[in-house]
Amino acid sequence: MDSFLFLGFGLDAWITIITVLGMFTILLFTKWRSDVVFLGAIGVLYVTGVLDAKEAFSGFSGNSVITVGVLFVVVAGLTHTGVLQCIVRYLLGTPNSYSKAVTRLMLPVAVLSSFLSNTTVVALFVNIVKMWSRKLGVSPSKLLIPLSYASGMGGVCTLIGTPPNLIISGLYEEQTGQAMNILTTTIPGLFCLAIGVLSVIAMRRLLPDRKAPETAFEATSEYTVELRVPSDNPHIGQTLAEAGLYHPQGGSLIEMYHFDEVSSPFTEDEPIMGGDHLVYAGQIDSLYEMAGNHQLVAASHHVFSMSEVDQKSKLRTAYVTYGSNLIGKTIDSTTFEKDNNLMVAAIARRGQRVNQAPRHVVLEGGDTLLLIFPHNVKINTEALSNTVCFFDSDDVPNIGPGTLISSIIMVAMVALSALGVLPLLQCAFLAAAAMLICRCCNMEQAMRAINWEILMVFAGSAVLGIAIQKTGIAERLALGILDVCGTNPIVLMTAVCFVGTFVTEFISNTAAGAMFFPIMYDAAEKLGYDPFPFLVALMVSVSSSFATPIGSPTHMLVYGPGGYRFSDFMRIGLLMNLIILAANIFIVNIVYPLTPLH
Repeated sequence: MDSFLFLGFGLDAWITIITVLGMFTILLFTKWRSDVVFLGAIGVLYVTGVLDAKEAFSGFSGNSVITVGVLFVVVAGLTHTGVLQCIVRYLLGTPNSYSKAVTRLMLPVAVLSSFLSNTTVVALFVNIVKMWSRKLGVSPSKLLIPLSYASGMGGVCTLIGTPPNLIISGLYEEQTGQAMNILTTTIPGLFCLAIGVLSVIAMRRLLPDRKAPETAFEATSEYTVELRVPSDNPHIGQTLAEAGLYHPQGGSLIEMYHFDEVSSPFTEDEPIMGGDHLVYAGQIDSLYEMAGNHQLVAASHHVFSMSEVDQKSKLRTAYVTYGSNLIGKTIDSTTFEKDNNLMVAAIARRGQRVNQAPRHVVLEGGDTLLLIFPHNVKINTEALSNTVCFFDSDDVPNIGPGTLISSIIMVAMVALSALGVLPLLQCAFLAAAAMLICRCCNMEQAMRAINWEILMVFAGSAVLGIAIQKTGIAERLALGILDVCGTNPIVLMTAVCFVGTFVTEFISNTAAGAMFFPIMYDAAEKLGYDPFPFLVALMVSVSSSFATPIGSPTHMLVYGPGGYRFSDFMRIGLLMNLIILAANIFIVNIVYPLTPLH
């Protein structure tokens, strides 16, 4: 293998390049699980001999991966004791201007995201911000993008705030034997956060002013409900007018389907047959009362009598997540309703109700669904999370003594690590144990909080970094960058961070961190400088994805609730990328001056 050379790369290097490119292509253009894709990439590198067994599976035993896993338990304790809700209750208040509102929102979110999963923080704040925006008289779309931005910028402020920080610091420790302090990125992160808050306020006109998607369902006259005539219905054989189904009170018949075929033209003299679909628009309460009186049923699946249908129900709103397997399909062509014991009553798109039979609408990412559940069914939101995301939540943690206890545990963990009393991993283990012993969360909640998919991606990213360095790709790319950038270290730092910032718009920031670590490290060394400040700048840059909704999981959490379009993020995000990049390079070179290697 070593004798093979093409464009300066050996066979092992080309296998690695093809594997990495193939992996990112699959992640971008398919809906495959990211953990499966990363595991497949590891398998390819191992089977082809690029990595030996120890190298291929070293990511699963790395300190940074274990730290992330243990921190999930710590976060579970904070979440279930209501720490986040308690902070929100006392911090948001009622500001009298947009500038103050953005500041009151972004700062606490950033602080929380410095120590907790930014996805968890944003998931909590989404509904709070939507209610808060109504109170302030501001469109939610003006606040939800700043919410997501704040979580990303806040995560940069500590090593535990975002996965790339942990993976880059872990790889640095493996290379040098020196561990980074948990607060290494705090000053650069806070400076970029301050610049970010000011930038959002200054560019607020670039933020879209969209209606909240669920407002399409606020006027009861805007509901569309699809009903079916069961096979034992007493009105079979009558006309629509004779059965009182042509102009029912509180609504109107807008479409009729015979035998599940295409919509048929109809008049009041149209005969009713078993299995007919009747699509009504009107007041939801009146329509469901009419359905009960006329023994019509939900059109989710064929039923033969009214006794099969639970007449009591509850309404929930959710949006189709980006990457959902419902995108491009109609509800009618899937088993979504049957599998989850629900009915889709209405669909809205970009704040406007779609005026056709809900089960025949071809769904798009961000579409808002009005779902009807039987009243006695516990909704498994976790099982639905890969398909739809709910605007509201049934989980309401109790605020009490546990809130204070879990807060003290968290503060103690950070303090012990920052002061160098114990390594971060040991502090995390002690904090997780304390959360369980003090009953801030139980064992089941702790295990459920561990996101195994993220851990797999994390471990896979570390292995990719090893392959890129071992096969000489990092060295060749570092030399190429030096040829382009010359011998100016700040130009080098800026160039790599610029590429990292835009690459992370399309791939996992964890993968971007692992991929660019060896490139930045080798380039800095070849230029004769200590890689440390270069890596700090890299940490900030690979977590600074503002221009696309797929750049961060938190962007996707706000995408549906904000009623956004893909281009909304680009309008303000491209400028934010450049502003934060400049702030990053500026502050890192002040806090961590470049030091020549001796």
